[in-house]
Amino acid sequence: MSQIPFSLLIVDEMHPSLFTMLDNAGFAYSYQPTLTRADILTTIGAYQGLIIRSKTTVDADLLAHAPALQLIGRAGAGLDLIDMDVVKQRGIQVFHAGTGNRDAVGEHVVGMLLGLIANIVKADREVRQGVWDREGNRGYELGSMTVGIVGYGNNGQATARRLSGFGCRVLCYDKYRTSYSDAFAQEASMGQLLEEADVLSLHIPLTDETRTLIDDNLIQQASKPFYLINAARGEIASLSAVVRGLESGKLRGACLDVLENEKLGKLTPEQQTAFDYLRQSDKVVLTPHVAGWTHESYVRINEVLVQQLSQALAE
Repeated sequence: MSQIPFSLLIVDEMHPSLFTMLDNAGFAYSYQPTLTRADILTTIGAYQGLIIRSKTTVDADLLAHAPALQLIGRAGAGLDLIDMDVVKQRGIQVFHAGTGNRDAVGEHVVGMLLGLIANIVKADREVRQGVWDREGNRGYELGSMTVGIVGYGNNGQATARRLSGFGCRVLCYDKYRTSYSDAFAQEASMGQLLEEADVLSLHIPLTDETRTLIDDNLIQQASKPFYLINAARGEIASLSAVVRGLESGKLRGACLDVLENEKLGKLTPEQQTAFDYLRQSDKVVLTPHVAGWTHESYVRINEVLVQQLSQALAE
């Protein structure tokens, strides 16, 4: 790779801590978060590095305008905004802050789950309206449940670590790992999760393979009604299938931090029908894609990313 200064184009909003870190690491950079897609295409050719968060899609068209590009940094965990096939063909290095928000995700998942099974969210709404219903808000204990984690990477492991402290049994399934049982979770097959889990929590990236993984067929395969948690990517779970699962009783409830379409003003008719059902249901807890979005993780993501970029540059 080239020698310092290494020119970076930053095209998404970033926590200001990033700039001091880049200065200390010796990077030259241009922070232009207001660039449109067209602006990026005309600007990126002069830069060797690109840093994005959630606004910018890196596809073949963008890369065609970036002949000098050597690295891409994603200030977050997922890589679904980046066409990895084209990136690999070009030999461009890709870095992401996978460890930067794992603790935030783990805590948020547990918080959502407790809010649902202990009726905390439902009871709060009722009490504010003058309803004092103790029996109707009798909850369940997390320690009595078996939790199945799908995807045992950074976020899955951080979630299992926190869940194990409640005394519940934690199973984990990861298609791309072997011999990964640890002190917090027991390795299992997807079939075992569907057979035994009271809670199914998703911690997998969005790929062609995982898109609409949670559909009518999978929900019906489960041997017993279960709670679904999705703090990964919204497109992994079909909202219409989730609604049908809730209506049939196959789903006991759902904690959804992400939706298959998060532009609530631009939902399709089918998505609107599903969303209207979910937002009115006492069996659902919704948050606006903030599981990994804490004040601490906002800074930590920058720390992890700059450390990776600096190491790559040194090598």
